[in-house]
Formats: sequence, C-alpha cells, structure tokens
Amino acid sequence: MRFAEYQDAAVQTDQAPSKGTDDIKSLLIPLLGLAGESGSLLTEYKKRLRDGEAYKIFHERISEEIGDILWYLANIASKEGLNLDEIAKANLLKTKDRWHEQASDLFGPKLLDDGFPEKERFPRNFEINVVSEKNEIGKTVVQLYYQGEKLGDLLTDNAYEDDGYRLHDVFHLSFVAILGWSPVMRKLFKCKRKSVSDIDENEDGGRANVIDEAIAALIFNEAKKNSFFDGVDSVEYSLLRSIKDLTSHLEVNRCSAKQWEVAILNGFEVWRMLKKHHSGVIKGDLLKRSLLFFPAADT
Repeated sequence: MRFAEYQDAAVQTDQAPSKGTDDIKSLLIPLLGLAGESGSLLTEYKKRLRDGEAYKIFHERISEEIGDILWYLANIASKEGLNLDEIAKANLLKTKDRWHEQASDLFGPKLLDDGFPEKERFPRNFEINVVSEKNEIGKTVVQLYYQGEKLGDLLTDNAYEDDGYRLHDVFHLSFVAILGWSPVMRKLFKCKRKSVSDIDENEDGGRANVIDEAIAALIFNEAKKNSFFDGVDSVEYSLLRSIKDLTSHLEVNRCSAKQWEVAILNGFEVWRMLKKHHSGVIKGDLLKRSLLFFPAADT
C-alpha cells in the first residue's frame, strides 16, 4: 500500500471532518491525538524497560501505537491539503542531503570553476601563512599571506571582547577547500571569473560576498554557544537549513547539508588550533577536500 492510498482510506474514518478553513477544532483533535499516541508509545517502551522480556506483547503494542500515530499524521496531512507520498519523498531527499556519507560523494572531483581559464580558478593547493601580533594599543591583530604577499587586510575581532573572530577567514578557506566556493576568497585570490559576465556579477560579486560573510558570522555565533564545536561531530540542522536558504540562488546550492557540515567542523578545527598557537600555516587541498593547520614550529 502506498502512503497516498492509506491517506485516502484513513480520511474515511475521520470522526471530526473539517467544516471549512477556519475549523480549528477539526485540526486540534488530530494534533492532540498525535501527542497522546506519542505518549502511549513511550509508555510501552517504559513497560519494556521495566519488565524486560517478560513483557511478551511489546512488539504487538508498539505496532498498534505506531499505526495510530500514522493515522493522525495522515489526518493532519489531509486537512492541510498535503500528500503523504510527496511528504515521504521530500523527507528522504532531505535526509540524504543531511547525512550524505562523504563530502566529495555528491559531485566527485568536479569543482565549481572547472572549465574556466586557470587564472579564474581557485588554486587546487594553497598554503596560507597566518601571523598574529599585538598592535600599538595592545589589541591582537592577524594578517594572512599567500605566496609572500598579503591576503586581505589586517584583521581584529571588531568586538569589545577577545573572541577570536579576527581568525574568521579560516571559515572562508574551509569553504574553498571543502566546497570549492567562497566569493570572499575568490576576490582575495584574484581569480574572479570575469570571462563570463553573469558569473562574475551574480556568483562572484558583492551580494554573494555579503552572503559568504553572513554565513561566517552565523556559524561563529552558533559555535560560541557550543564550545566552538570542540568535541562535536555534527551541527544543528536548523543552522544548515539557514545556510541552504541563504545560498539557494547560488551555484553552491548543489552542495549538500552534509558537505556544509564538514566544511564548518573542519573550519572550526583549524580555527581552534590557530586560536591556541596564534600563528602557523594553513594548507588546503581542493581535490582531497581537506584543510589542515600546522603551528609555526612544525612548518
């Protein structure tokens, strides 16, 4: 039986059919029923935990409770004009996007700027020297260098507290290494794709740069609440969904939520090491989708 068939059959047994779009009672009944049946399912697991194998009808009971939950879900979907088949398909796509096993599986070695002239492509391997020091008023500042030249401006935290945001270019570099994307770094690496005017304006231009910076600020703000993701192997889906929404009109929208998660966690791993050691070398490999940090003494 397909979900849609079950949904059509289930609605025939609805004892509180909707009488119009403003019929709140008709919708509240299945919503409360769903909450109640979820509680009943938990009760069955409580009994199993308490009684162990002696609770012989455990699977029979949880099967019944799951069936009741499915009925209420189908009822709610019907009253909202939704199709359970479509909901199920969309959910599988979402979970595949979220839990894709490897960061490179979705599109293999192909990068967003493949096919462009070499001068308009990110360097497939890069080494960034990071130098931190105190300025004349005692604030810690950081400067990045690429091939012996400054990469971007001298950065401070731009905050009342020393929170390490001056090192946030690490996140852009992680986006480059893992996703092959970062309008901010494309500008700094001087590899904007000017040979195609639409790409130069829409993918490498000002609006995309703002989104790139906004994502860096967004993930930093979330990380501050979670020990900067130290010891964490996943991030909240709500954060990944916000990022996917922000980039939905850009070429990077082909990257999965899982790939964004890898980029974020890899970026913060390097950020934490850099915060500890202050200076060193960041090495990125776009073909291996990796970003590594080496303290100054190890380089």
